[in-house]
Amino acid sequence: MYVLGQDDMRKMDRYTIEQLGLPGVVLMENAGARVTEEIVRLVAEKGDNGTRYPIMILAGHGHNGGDGFVVARRLSDLGYKVKLCLLAAPEKLAGDAKVHYDVYRRRNLPFWSVQDASLEELFILLEPAPVIVDAMLGTGIKGEVRSPYREVIGWLNRHRKDKTVVAVDLPSGLCAETGKVQGEAVRATHTITFVCPKKGFFLQDGPQYIGEWKAVDISVPPSLAETLHLNVPLLITDDDVHEALPRRKSHGHKGSFGHALVIGGSSAYIGAPLFAAQAALNSGAGLVTLAVPDIIYPQLAAQSPATIFLPLPTENGYLAQDALQVLENKLETYDTLVVGPGLGRWPGGGEWLARLLKLAHMPVVVDADGLAMLKSHLSLLPKRDRPVILTPHPGEMARLLGATVGEVESDRLGIAQRFAQEHGVHLVLKGHRTVLATPEGKVWINPLGHDALAKGGSGDILSGIIAAFVAQGAAPEQAVIASVYIHALAAERCAAEKSRYSVLPTDVLEALGPAILSIVDPARSGQ
Repeated sequence: MYVLGQDDMRKMDRYTIEQLGLPGVVLMENAGARVTEEIVRLVAEKGDNGTRYPIMILAGHGHNGGDGFVVARRLSDLGYKVKLCLLAAPEKLAGDAKVHYDVYRRRNLPFWSVQDASLEELFILLEPAPVIVDAMLGTGIKGEVRSPYREVIGWLNRHRKDKTVVAVDLPSGLCAETGKVQGEAVRATHTITFVCPKKGFFLQDGPQYIGEWKAVDISVPPSLAETLHLNVPLLITDDDVHEALPRRKSHGHKGSFGHALVIGGSSAYIGAPLFAAQAALNSGAGLVTLAVPDIIYPQLAAQSPATIFLPLPTENGYLAQDALQVLENKLETYDTLVVGPGLGRWPGGGEWLARLLKLAHMPVVVDADGLAMLKSHLSLLPKRDRPVILTPHPGEMARLLGATVGEVESDRLGIAQRFAQEHGVHLVLKGHRTVLATPEGKVWINPLGHDALAKGGSGDILSGIIAAFVAQGAAPEQAVIASVYIHALAAERCAAEKSRYSVLPTDVLEALGPAILSIVDPARSGQ
């Protein structure tokens, strides 16, 4: 599924109108019809027949308002009590929006205008309304929200308790491109968007404002993104994950499903590498070896009997240079490598990691402290003949770039894409909506995940899942697509049972199997 920006959507609309010959007024009718269908469904779910209090339609003068005019007319024709509230001067209406406004007014259907009454009167009308439709600004906003929209949005956000607030295409005040709130934005309970989700749904403030979202068909073909050669991200879906998961042979044995090596741990951090190793096992790797400093090996060995351990020589609590000699003689045994979880940082650690990357002729996942030590050796990455997967959170990404976290968060899609292409890596930029980027410039967005994963150890689990899928034969792009989605899905399932407060990394580990089952066999998973 494509994820579109404001300009992308305009190009696709224009092509549909000018090249395919479908008039804009018809597209607007289709949009309003689809939104109406969703509102009817939502009203039914609330057990409200829509006749006690009117559904309030808040409309502006642009295309978003035009969609709202259609919604108001169609709901009225279905027998619902409706009131259309125009927050702009009628003379500002033009084009397709004016056509649908005129149709509504000629029908003498219920109407309120900001020109004829005060906002206080509007707020009185809105107070009892169980359903309020936001068709004020949509994707057409430029700069910060101005009056009267600012006051109406503020009132709506303060009084939204127990109301269904349906945003048409995009919550008013939210930037479709960046997800940034333009001073004030509607906090919708539901967003019904057209053709494809918008970038702003998944960036910056967006996820906190869109509520539940759904993309509906208005006769603009999503395939126009390819026709017009638009450089747009893709949204990971269940089908994508099902396709990306490595296939397992029922007659396979442990050697059939790869051997993953995890290098990590230090005197201060013993849990991180164990989480990564256990995640690899729970995600299907046939064998997992955990290479750790010999000083913590006794503490770990009894905690994971299914793991093979490789104690490595240490110095001052961290891996010694001699550890590379031990590893060099064994690296050809493994199909994939994770380096970094709990590894710690020490003088000369960057050089140690650089030597390891030169020795390791298999796909490598670099995480946590490995990322910190990698900064001075990024020039090595494009020279490797096997894939590298980096999994930074925003702070680690900022460190790699010499930037601030704010700068990273303000351009997650662009930064991920440029970094992956420049350094020839698969990048997993973690966050509330994790972004994936490939060396070829393809970008994916994970729609799942929330604060249940906001605990130490979550990233280590993700690294282990990626390693397991690569070890089983998945290409790096497929491995990261499947891994980030299943990782987030497992946490969401845990939170549904335990609350977001209480989910531990060990819970997520145990939930990986059911999460994978829900993708490969939904009927058996109960989902």
